[in-house]
Amino acid sequence: MHFKDQLNRTLEVPYTPRRIISLVPSQTELLVALGLSDFLVGITKFCVHPETLRTTKTIVGGTKKVHYDTIEELRPDLIICNKEENTKEIVSTLEKIAPVWVSDIYTIEDNLKMIRQFGELFSVTEKAEELTKQIEDAVHEFKEFVALKPSKKVAYVIWKNPYMVAGTVTFIDYLLTLNNFENVFARKSSRYPEVSEKELLEADTVLLATEPFPFKNSDVIKLKNALQTEVRLVDGEYFSWYGSRIVEALSYFKTLH
Repeated sequence: MHFKDQLNRTLEVPYTPRRIISLVPSQTELLVALGLSDFLVGITKFCVHPETLRTTKTIVGGTKKVHYDTIEELRPDLIICNKEENTKEIVSTLEKIAPVWVSDIYTIEDNLKMIRQFGELFSVTEKAEELTKQIEDAVHEFKEFVALKPSKKVAYVIWKNPYMVAGTVTFIDYLLTLNNFENVFARKSSRYPEVSEKELLEADTVLLATEPFPFKNSDVIKLKNALQTEVRLVDGEYFSWYGSRIVEALSYFKTLH
């Protein structure tokens, strides 16, 4: 059988994969949501949802550095990667071991397409359709909710020393727009530009994310005192994880308005 991934690459997968390695935390969570937990043989150290996986599956490294020998020993039928989270070098090296399916997610539509593709790839089309319908309904309801909320200029900060923010053509930026937030750094040419503390004053509200840099309430207090503007701590998983987590994310986003 032949399948296309989200980079339009053709993969030859002779049978439904039953030994899967996922190098993308949000896609690992999605595989579990689709009932494929028993077929997951390898995950990254960042695949923390659900928590039980870390004690039942083999850890094969992180998202940027993997243990190729361990992966090869697991004899995977398919390896799941992501264009942003994993490097080209990782993908090309892994292709010598097994077929590699790569996602490329910037919008909820991309996310829905991936879920449907997983449904076909892993022969769980019914569960995939149920999940996509749940997401579509949740998105529709959230858009109605947020349409009544005022727009706000925000800066979404992902790193410290130096400060780095989410810019344009990112899933984070898409979700900010969905929230009726104007990303003041979307105009930057870089997807994750470095900015000065002073530049953060362009935003009405500065959002400090809990990942990838683990901002805490103490960071909020310190930056709020320095800028004399609104600074909030937000759950980075809900702004950067896709897959099945988007349903929970939409409920969480309501608390920000």
